[in-house]
Amino acid sequence: MNKKQKQTLVRILITAAVFAVLLALQLVGVLKGLPNLAVFALYLPPYLLIGYDVLRKAGRNIVRGNVFDENFLMSIATLAAFALGLFGEAEYPEAVAVMLFYQVGELFQSCAVGRSRKSIGDLLSLAPETANLITESGVETVDPDEVEIGARILVKPGEKVPLDGTVQSGSAYLDTAALTGESVPRLAQPGDAVISGCVVADAPLTVEVTRRYEDSTVARILEMVENATNKKAKLENFITRFAKYYTPFVTLAAVLLALLLPLAFHTSWADGIRRACNFLIVSCPCALVISVPLGFFGGIGAASRIGVLVKGSNFLEAVAKMNVLAMDKTGTLTHGSFAVQEILPAEGRSETELLRLAALGESCSNHPIALALRARYGEPLDASALGEIRELAGQGVRAAVNGQPLLVGNAKLLAEHGVDFTPCDTAATVVYVALNGSFCGAILIGDTVKPGAKAALSALKRSGVGETVMLTGDRKAAALAVAEAVGVDTVQAELLPADKVAAVEALLQSKAPGTAVGYVGDGLNDAPVLMRADVGFAMGALGADAAIEAADIVLMDDDLGKLPRTVAIARKTMGIVKGNVAFALAVKLAILVLSAFGLASMWMAVFGDVGVAVLCILNAMRN
Repeated sequence: MNKKQKQTLVRILITAAVFAVLLALQLVGVLKGLPNLAVFALYLPPYLLIGYDVLRKAGRNIVRGNVFDENFLMSIATLAAFALGLFGEAEYPEAVAVMLFYQVGELFQSCAVGRSRKSIGDLLSLAPETANLITESGVETVDPDEVEIGARILVKPGEKVPLDGTVQSGSAYLDTAALTGESVPRLAQPGDAVISGCVVADAPLTVEVTRRYEDSTVARILEMVENATNKKAKLENFITRFAKYYTPFVTLAAVLLALLLPLAFHTSWADGIRRACNFLIVSCPCALVISVPLGFFGGIGAASRIGVLVKGSNFLEAVAKMNVLAMDKTGTLTHGSFAVQEILPAEGRSETELLRLAALGESCSNHPIALALRARYGEPLDASALGEIRELAGQGVRAAVNGQPLLVGNAKLLAEHGVDFTPCDTAATVVYVALNGSFCGAILIGDTVKPGAKAALSALKRSGVGETVMLTGDRKAAALAVAEAVGVDTVQAELLPADKVAAVEALLQSKAPGTAVGYVGDGLNDAPVLMRADVGFAMGALGADAAIEAADIVLMDDDLGKLPRTVAIARKTMGIVKGNVAFALAVKLAILVLSAFGLASMWMAVFGDVGVAVLCILNAMRN
């Protein structure tokens, strides 16, 4: 609890103790013999102790022209009850009880908001306070926004990395749990990129800064988190508008009730005022105004605990309605990097020899296929054996090894040079190798499917996402192979970025009413599609500017399993919010009707307001 919450709790406990004593004295008849003004004087101090801030807020809002809110309703109802007490109607205990339980409800609300805010506050605590700048005279402690690009900083064990950069020296494990929800530390070595907000675990690192603080990952995340509450869901906006008109309406209804009942039905004025007080108390929209935003806030907090950043409750609402999810292939369902999948040597050749020849032929290329071949070979290459190397666009490489012509490339390359070879019918990229006109074999290279992709898509289907669609620029054969491996329903391949936008537009036009279309991509080349979908997910967006800017929901690492977990959080949040609205309206309507007919006591009205609000708050805290 913070200081203010502790002060409120003390006031509640003192008021409750005094109130209990007064009630006991009243029940045993001690107060019956006292003058009415003496009883008034006994109940007034606990009432003022527990309700002075409510009365002050109501008065201040009236002066500012903002009359109709819960403070006004509580003040009018309890002051009217005290006025009835002066006329001998014995309403003092009810007036104190209303204010006491109202403050209990407010304390519950404050604690619930604090609990949800803590999850998001953990992200806000990522902000580094200082940076250790390395200068000619030594290490200086400076503010992170004073450090320029190209400067070197020292990050000691236990400290947060203050700015994005590249490791120059040192080797250490980085704790990224606050950013990604991933508990396993990542090893950072010279040449590796590191981002702000990570914690160095075990050894110092020297980092060269690549971005100023205001452009760093942590600064962008903090800005996004701080603005999340500005983007409200439709239901949240409706409740805000509803309360704006609802409160003046019930206030007018209470006044009419107090005036018309005595005039039309010849009841006492005290009875009319009492019913109007009950009407005002139960009509207070606390349960709706508090629990609906708190429900969404709790959902955003729950998502942040697993390393998923939601930019606003409106996007959480869209995820809950999502029935179609389109997705990129490379970097989303697959790792996005080529690797050797299979080595098929020709008769009389070994796998090692075939791989060595392919790596030699591609030794001067930085193409992803060349990098994959050299990585798989993993041994130093004898460049002295190589003759002239020539890259042939769209075909491969022609070189010489110890004077013998070497071909490394696709089927077209070997066919044009008259090499008799065995073609491979596969979705993978095939690299054929021929030496001195003789076919040496083939190497299959492809992108590898992420281990959890199939399980994640299965979980999405179970969570209610009816259709999954792959939109990729890759070859159709490769796309179909990945789709079959992970369980995607529909595939559209060989698409340009503009074609992906058009495909999402078609999905949006054909979606069922009340549903939403989502898109998940790596956030770098999919920004237009992420922005066009009802809700865009950026995968593996740790440090990716385009992802953080374009996406509505940012998954801070490459864990596809967080997609169905995010859907589950969104749907649970909407269930909680809608349940709170239905429960609050039903109970309040019932007690409002009973109050109008004089069948509800002020204690019942207290339950209709504070009791319902507390139950809704507790329900909202389940996320």
